[in-house]
Amino acid sequence: MHDQLIDDSKRVQLRDEMTEHNKKLASAAKSAGVFHYGNFQDAGYMGLYGGLRQKDIHRAKGLDQKQSILDHMGSEELAANLFRATQTEAKLRREGIR
Repeated sequence: MHDQLIDDSKRVQLRDEMTEHNKKLASAAKSAGVFHYGNFQDAGYMGLYGGLRQKDIHRAKGLDQKQSILDHMGSEELAANLFRATQTEAKLRREGIR
């Protein structure tokens, strides 16, 4: 039970970090000239999930469109998404990508 509490706590912390980094990524994408953020975000998921789009991930997890994928990830999956978001944001800003 103790291990489960630790994992749950880690998952909540990672989920909160994802929320913050998604905001930063959206800002960096906007500064880079991204107009269709949904397509941009979908491309990130496709890279991490072997070509699956957001709608495909929803379907695979048995979620409806109103449910957030991030709320249905374990800590390992959240950490992978956090890495994806932080690295993409850093690259956009560092290299001045447009």
